[in-house]
Amino acid sequence: MSEGVASLGRPVGSRGEDTRERIIAATMQCVAEMGYARATIREIARAADMTSGSLYHYFPNKAEIVKAAYLEVGQATMPGLAAAVDRADGLVGKLVALIDQGAQIVQDYPHAVAFDRAVRAPGTDRAVLSKISDSIFASLREIVEAVIVQAHRDGELNPDVTPGGAANAVFAIMRGLYDDAALTGARDFRATVQALQLLFQGRLITGPGFPSGAGG
Repeated sequence: MSEGVASLGRPVGSRGEDTRERIIAATMQCVAEMGYARATIREIARAADMTSGSLYHYFPNKAEIVKAAYLEVGQATMPGLAAAVDRADGLVGKLVALIDQGAQIVQDYPHAVAFDRAVRAPGTDRAVLSKISDSIFASLREIVEAVIVQAHRDGELNPDVTPGGAANAVFAIMRGLYDDAALTGARDFRATVQALQLLFQGRLITGPGFPSGAGG
């Protein structure tokens, strides 16, 4: 995470890293709340409690800060998702762990989803930044596919469903969770997470034809 600072000739140290992290956090919040165009360097510096001149010691422009924010989120979250899946047993356990960790990411980075949507907004014209965002979703897709392929090998996947179809379905759910995080409040988001966990466990629907506790 110190590459950007070192490239600008700043000494790498705890104070420098703390300031850099503060700038990134301020950028994510400003872009999320104001949109990419209106989140100027001046506004970001104000939110980070520093001057614009000081900010330029760490990043040459706004695009580089946004790029750093994407890289930080990816580096901080994808290994955690993979590790959560690895610790869980069985397809159901791994899918529930995936949802759990995804919800934790939203909690740890409360502005990340709105930030990403703002950068991707029509007219922003930040193709390079969007590609970095796409790479994060591609990493998530790889995690989902690995879970499904292993479940298929272990005989846990319904034989009427192809691994590709199952991976598409789970990834669509994860993308839907991403949208839900952007459009709903914290309480509703937690309710969505709980419902998805029950869905994967086969306990979302009860009543005639759906025995209590079916599927775990």
